[in-house]
Amino acid sequence: MNNTLSQKQIGQRITELRKTKGLSQEELAKSIGFSRPSLAQVELGNRNIGILEMQKLATVLGFSLDDIMSENFNSKHELKHETAMPKEISERISVPTLQLDKFKNVLLYILEKCAGKPNVGETVLYKLLYFSDFNYYELYEEHLTGAKYRKLPYGPVPQKLESIIHQMIEQDKIKRFKSEYHGFPQTRYIPLVKADLTNLKASEKEIIDRVIEQMSDWSASAISNYSHKDMPWLASNDGEEINYELVFYRDTPYSVRNYNEDIQEP
Repeated sequence: MNNTLSQKQIGQRITELRKTKGLSQEELAKSIGFSRPSLAQVELGNRNIGILEMQKLATVLGFSLDDIMSENFNSKHELKHETAMPKEISERISVPTLQLDKFKNVLLYILEKCAGKPNVGETVLYKLLYFSDFNYYELYEEHLTGAKYRKLPYGPVPQKLESIIHQMIEQDKIKRFKSEYHGFPQTRYIPLVKADLTNLKASEKEIIDRVIEQMSDWSASAISNYSHKDMPWLASNDGEEINYELVFYRDTPYSVRNYNEDIQEP
């Protein structure tokens, strides 16, 4: 569109109009043939919006194109924006529920692929699990293992992980041992049984394999620093659960979804 407004300004105005109308992102997205994540990207100013799309928005939200492009634009309600990322996500849809057996087998599969690499201690392993779960959710809007992650100083860590690890050690599925890597102490795991991939979808395995290919050679410090710049981590409070919905506010290079292809054809 030819205008003097930035994508971010347009996105903020759409957000204001949507909230003035009392619509959730899900409701507005359905009414204009968008996916909800794609609308979230528009509102953040991370995705361009064309003239035909803007006309659909204008019809649903009750504004003219001249109104939204005006220098004197003002919605009925003044919104508070502490940051470009909303502090709370009100449109949360899917609550993660841990699928314990599936989580154990994903962990075993990652260890099968990576346990022999000297850099893969606990820190790297936890991040491989995190990015597998959160990348899958961004791409498919479904939970892979349903694990909940907490924001801790060294990065996102699956909740209840210590008890799960303990179970797997007692069941002779994995072995834990201590080692050193570049002079630093390291906790490592090796698989004692093969992962059962019967209940793993091809799409789930593909995402895990992509994460392994991209990150499994990274050092603990490199993968930790990378995770600390991911939007779900940045927007969460220390010690609290990381909301999966925050993946829809990711930017490059973290986003794994092409939001420009999310528009639903009529």
